[in-house]
Amino acid sequence: MSIWAIFAALFGAFFVTVAVSPLFIPYLRRLKFGQSIREEGPESHQKKSGTPTMGGIIILFSILITTLAVGALWDILNITMFLLLMVTITFGILGFLDDFIKVVMKRNLGLTSLQKLIGQIVIAVIFYFIFQANGFSSVITIPFTNVEFNLGVIYVGFVIFWLVGFSNAVNLTDGLDGLVSGTAAIAFSAFAIIAWQQEQIALTVFCMAVVGAVLGFLVFNAHPAKVFMGDTGSLALGGAIGTVSLLAKQEVLLLLIGLVFVLETLSVIMQVTSFKLTGKRIFKMSPLHHHFELVGWSEWKVVTVFWTAGLAVGILGVWIGVSG
Repeated sequence: MSIWAIFAALFGAFFVTVAVSPLFIPYLRRLKFGQSIREEGPESHQKKSGTPTMGGIIILFSILITTLAVGALWDILNITMFLLLMVTITFGILGFLDDFIKVVMKRNLGLTSLQKLIGQIVIAVIFYFIFQANGFSSVITIPFTNVEFNLGVIYVGFVIFWLVGFSNAVNLTDGLDGLVSGTAAIAFSAFAIIAWQQEQIALTVFCMAVVGAVLGFLVFNAHPAKVFMGDTGSLALGGAIGTVSLLAKQEVLLLLIGLVFVLETLSVIMQVTSFKLTGKRIFKMSPLHHHFELVGWSEWKVVTVFWTAGLAVGILGVWIGVSG
């Protein structure tokens, strides 16, 4: 498997993002595509109001251009690459519609929860039928065991749950400058190593293109952020990481490698459930990153601690994925 394709994907996506961002960010500013900050959010975030959002367009452009170019040069434009790009771009389009409604139509909540859910389910079902038609396995394996579950037709339900769940999980995590850019870079790097060990070059190239794109975006998204990725980026990245785990047949391992995303989502579920049942909140605010802000941590400290946690579980996940 050509190491040069891997490097081309990583550095190509990085340089595309770094080159395009200084041109596109002022354009977003001229269009007044600024982020509206929720009034119920941390008070310190109000100063971020007006920061250009929908920067996820840059990430998607970089991933698409790089993977197509590298795929064509190394002749790896196969069904795996198609599925990865299809899910990533369509989830990105869904996120773009959400962002567009927020910033242009000035409706702060964007698409309704039902509209977003229906869109996510439709994409997941389309993915499943293409996935099944091309002979991909519906078996889920538990790492370090001989336990396997062949879900058969029930796998469609799992795919829907997985793609919807992780697209929303990454979306919930995207609340601090650079948080998702860094954690996504770590998670996709982990899966790139696993895919490399599996000799899945298309999957490896895609993962490294995502890593390059989000690291390039981090140059402009680190605190204080000059641009936000918005739902355009976070929904796309969440759908992409879920798809990567399905194609690598490491679904269960994503719960570890993506533990930061999982914990952010669980904090919201716990907070909502507790408040509805008891009228009391478990956290000062959810998702979890806001809780730590309100106990006195600086935004940069929260981000770096979450990055460190993501790196630790990412390394552990690679060890399990490669040796298991």
